Amino acid sequence: MKKYNFLTAILLGITIISCGDSKKGENSIFTIDNSKFPAHFSSSESVSLGVLNPTDKKIDSIAYYVNDQKIASIKDANPYQFELKNQKLGYQNLKAMVFFDGENSEATARIEIVSDVTPKLLSYKIVNTFPHDKNAFTEGLEFYKDTLYESTGQKGQSYFRKYDYKTGKVYQEVTLDSKYFGEGITILNDKIFQLTWQEKTGFIYNAKTLKLEKTFTYDKNIEGWGMTNDGQFIYSSDGTEKIWKMDPATQKMIDYINVYSGKSKIKSINELELINGKFYANVWQKDAIAIVNPQSGAVEGIVDLSGLRKSINATTDDVLNGIAYNSKTKTIFVTGKNWDKLFEITVSE
Repeated sequence: MKKYNFLTAILLGITIISCGDSKKGENSIFTIDNSKFPAHFSSSESVSLGVLNPTDKKIDSIAYYVNDQKIASIKDANPYQFELKNQKLGYQNLKAMVFFDGENSEATARIEIVSDVTPKLLSYKIVNTFPHDKNAFTEGLEFYKDTLYESTGQKGQSYFRKYDYKTGKVYQEVTLDSKYFGEGITILNDKIFQLTWQEKTGFIYNAKTLKLEKTFTYDKNIEGWGMTNDGQFIYSSDGTEKIWKMDPATQKMIDYINVYSGKSKIKSINELELINGKFYANVWQKDAIAIVNPQSGAVEGIVDLSGLRKSINATTDDVLNGIAYNSKTKTIFVTGKNWDKLFEITVSE
């Protein structure tokens, strides 16, 4: 695997797709005027919305929508200034419904909102080092009632277990059917939720007995990667820049954010952990953790963990993956796929 400057790779190593493009409604008489749209907007800016009226129709009013949510209704054809402050990062679909002469016509366009946050480079300190199963292809890591749970991947080798992280002693283990590639786990309300990679299947277990209680199918055409929860909702990654919000009662995806650092989408978001109100996210094939604002998707900090490789017996293909927060010790536990060590660390500016 090619060696990268990991911080630069996370912040700048993503292909940026230009935007500001627009499209007409199929039989639209009007178009949204995007002649002064920049390639990107930041969340601190506003966008001036107006329409082009090439046939000089007498416009009665215009209703504006963002992602199908109505934001304003304007009389005549006056422009509308829309503040982007509370909008998500990523692509936003604009729509103008123009009313004229008892008729209406729709015009559409798209903008991209990028982050104006400069991430801080954070440092870490190793508190303790513990043994880790070298054969564990780590996908998920989470503490629950002072016990560490870990899930692993690879078809025919996928399982999750709870064990004594200090000694490696396994208390209980559940092996997946060989047709499944196991992915992330999270534990909420005494239930263990587990994802699979491309099988679009999830599992719910009793956290005390590890007995399977339910199998569910993803309601979106996505892959399963990492998971975490905030005590009410579950959050999962799908290998793109998205972090999805799931209703644990229905297993339906009800919202998402896009992760951005500056103008760059941060794709391949993997294992997740919610720590002090922020997402800590592994980025696949990067030996670093991105700290993400859960409301906007902006990367606010980077922890470069490439120095951990000096202490492990692993190849460059054995990537960092696995983040677990121990609320009792207020420390973070990290490891990687097929790493022989588990590190307990603290993070600071």
